[in-house]
Amino acid sequence: MALAATIRTLGQAGLFSLAVLRASRPTADFLRELVREIYKIGARSLPIIAVGGAFVGLSVTLLGYNALVTYGASNQVSALLGLGLYRELAPVLTGLLFIGRAGSSIAAELGLMRATDQITALGLMGIDPVSKAVAPRFWAAVLSVPLLTGFFCAFGILASYFEAVYVIGLEAGPFWQGMRDAVDLRDDFMVALYKSAVFGAIAALVSAFVGFHAEPTIEGTSIATTRAVVNASLLVLMFNFVLSALMFR
Repeated sequence: MALAATIRTLGQAGLFSLAVLRASRPTADFLRELVREIYKIGARSLPIIAVGGAFVGLSVTLLGYNALVTYGASNQVSALLGLGLYRELAPVLTGLLFIGRAGSSIAAELGLMRATDQITALGLMGIDPVSKAVAPRFWAAVLSVPLLTGFFCAFGILASYFEAVYVIGLEAGPFWQGMRDAVDLRDDFMVALYKSAVFGAIAALVSAFVGFHAEPTIEGTSIATTRAVVNASLLVLMFNFVLSALMFR
């Protein structure tokens, strides 16, 4: 029974994803909703992304320096930071922070719309609820998460620079030189953006699917929000492994 329920849920999720893509038409109303959602789930997520990126940069720099100084390679801490951020840490952690900040919001909003019969009302008025309520949120996430990942990297590198140069005492020139030599625009930075777009799509689809099909009660909305965060986070970690295995083999 559990296997049958899982297969049925996966089928419903696949059909829901196709419905979101079919409902994505660049009309004036869609673009207005898209801009509104980019601000709501993208721009408003920037503070937590900035703080998270800065402290990850500080932590990786301290850990990397303590490990590399033993081998006389302390100047390579920037290379370690750059590769770690762009290839793994920035896309994954940005995706997870985005899920906690915006994915939960998407699931809760759609769950409340279901509980208050707003989704049913849209259908009765001849308005496609997927086109009105889901598609703008999906594309806003796909566009926002790569940008947030860029901010995560920027704040992480900036925090690392200040710690390495002004606290640890490394030279600024070798710090930037090591990062420039190690990080490649196509193989590292673009990979971070590709991963982030996939993670944004996963976060939006899972959160929207769970919220859209939540039980029409307040308790159902609460359960859907928790389920969306857990499921989306696990899928981000799973897909990160798959993408890393394909891109860095």
